[in-house]
Amino acid sequence: MFLIGFPAEAFATNCFVVAPAEGQECLVVDPGIGVLDRLDEVLRQHRLKPAAVLLTHGHLDHVYSVTPVCGSRGIAAHIHPDDRYRLADPLATMDPALVSMLEAQFGAKATWHEPDDVVEFTDGQTLEIAGVPLTVLHAPGHTEGSVMFRTEQVPDQLPADAGLTRTIFAGDVLFNGGIGRTDLPGGSDAAMRASLRDVVLTQPDDALVFPGHGPATTIGRERAANPYLQGL
Repeated sequence: MFLIGFPAEAFATNCFVVAPAEGQECLVVDPGIGVLDRLDEVLRQHRLKPAAVLLTHGHLDHVYSVTPVCGSRGIAAHIHPDDRYRLADPLATMDPALVSMLEAQFGAKATWHEPDDVVEFTDGQTLEIAGVPLTVLHAPGHTEGSVMFRTEQVPDQLPADAGLTRTIFAGDVLFNGGIGRTDLPGGSDAAMRASLRDVVLTQPDDALVFPGHGPATTIGRERAANPYLQGL
């Protein structure tokens, strides 16, 4: 599996490009704020053609560029139905001062419209797109429709002796040493605890984890050291 990740210009949201190999179709995961130029550079350099955009949840910092990415290439955005409503106006639940700052730097709110083609996925569904099979793991708590995507593949860039057997794109469910906040609209501490117990901790230790923010980690490392997973 070929993988490139890079942070967005705001909130350091990780955007990932995933493909079977260079020169093939790819998936774009969580195109956030100010990623368009860098994304175009990655696609051009590695001769990749996007087949779909996958969204781990509907917060603005993960979906800000979804409409131009999808619209310029005629592809669909995929999201869990419980976060589908967020694509209508992801700015609606944000602090007005923060919205003003983002409008000044990245474009006015009036220009927002959701993608023309939105596809909803379900918990446990396997997405067969661009030659990278991904399983959807519904893990609410950060938002109602937060998900993780798991594939039984690892990036080609890893050394052969890394001992990792699969990859998880965790969105804002799990971070390196932390978890997503639950105090925003649609968040739930009880739902997050259940997701950590029933979804995250049931994954194998040799799973490589790419969070929505910050550096990569593994399930084993987080099981041993992440304070939010202790006692679950």
